[in-house]
Amino acid sequence: MSFSPGPTGPLGCSSIQEQRDRWERKRSRTARELVQSEQLYCQQLELVTTYFVEILKAKGTLRQDVRDNIFSSIKSIHSVNQTLLIHLENGYFGRGFDQFCPQLHHYNSYADNIYNSIKVLGVQMKKNKAFRRFKKLQEARPEFKGCKLEDLLQLPVQRIEQYKHFLQDLTENTSPDNPEFQQLSNAVTAVSKVFQRIQDNARSHENHLQLQRVQKLLKGRKTKVLTAGRWYIREGWLKMVPRKGAAAKPKMFFLFSDVLLQANRCSPLHPTNSEKFASQHAYPLQDCTVEKVFGHTKSQGGLLSLTFPQTKLLLMSSDQEDLNDWYQSIGSAIRKLRSKNTAVHTRYELCRNPLRSATDDSNTPTTSNTPGRKRNMVTAAPSESIQTPPGLEDNAPKRMKLTDAPVQRTLAKILPLLPGDHCTTTG
Repeated sequence: MSFSPGPTGPLGCSSIQEQRDRWERKRSRTARELVQSEQLYCQQLELVTTYFVEILKAKGTLRQDVRDNIFSSIKSIHSVNQTLLIHLENGYFGRGFDQFCPQLHHYNSYADNIYNSIKVLGVQMKKNKAFRRFKKLQEARPEFKGCKLEDLLQLPVQRIEQYKHFLQDLTENTSPDNPEFQQLSNAVTAVSKVFQRIQDNARSHENHLQLQRVQKLLKGRKTKVLTAGRWYIREGWLKMVPRKGAAAKPKMFFLFSDVLLQANRCSPLHPTNSEKFASQHAYPLQDCTVEKVFGHTKSQGGLLSLTFPQTKLLLMSSDQEDLNDWYQSIGSAIRKLRSKNTAVHTRYELCRNPLRSATDDSNTPTTSNTPGRKRNMVTAAPSESIQTPPGLEDNAPKRMKLTDAPVQRTLAKILPLLPGDHCTTTG
């Protein structure tokens, strides 16, 4: 959007005025939609505070800590938004949001608690018969118009995204000379930060659910998947090519931000674990190198080589697209993991610099400090959840080479199965 004066003269003045009229029409339409939606929003918040929060407090159906876990800061949000609504109805959009934004910490608290709120509500619905009956009676009131408490509790989180779009439209159609322009611009920035926080919380919650799902898929508790800072990336079947030339066997692999987990399907005849997997090995990605041996052209599948300090994996797939995705995903996870560890090492060295002499400082190697995505920056430190891959217990740190005789014999057998370019690309 440009507010440049444009050409002079009658034609230029007319063009400028027409542009200003269009901005004003768009601004008026956005303002009207904002006020109407805010009125409905405040009415819905009042339903929750009046018919649930206040009555539950008076009746004592739920303990105070349970009420706080379910409803969090929704009462404070209702109070703040009632004040905002008065400003909006009077046409003071800039002033209204200028006073509203310092109160956004109530929305931050609410957003941080929303998943716990839904969880606690579900528990009470299962275990508290009195609350279950009370909730059903309240939702049957005509004021609720068929709305459920679960839907109403999501409204403050959803409203932040709506504010973001409304404020952006208002700002884009407000002249910089307008006294409200700066107030609206500041409000866009403040609300966008809360919206980003909500998005981050949603991604973290989804990742936690994925880690929980994989943990339940694994038999026993020997392998700990739920680890702080770990991010789920993908999973799937790949054929593992033995080094001694035996037939390739399908294995299930789970890729995380710091480790590649190899598992095998449990026996379908097992009474309790027929749908589960037995964890076999967990390979830390910190010192891993991934190479695409075959699969550079549009052939039917390919082969990946994963080299660890003292072992090597050859993974084959007949699906070209799936193999490429594995190659990209593993390579990306390795780069982000190393980037994070390099940044940590650099900070540690900077902390030590004042204790070292000038000559020692001149020998300090320079490292790249390019940050990776925060969600994948996980330290692959050894833990009890990481099983030792085969060959790590040997004393000799012998690195397997692709040109070793057993591997050569294996590749010679699978060459006819994987048509395409037979060159190697390092990830």
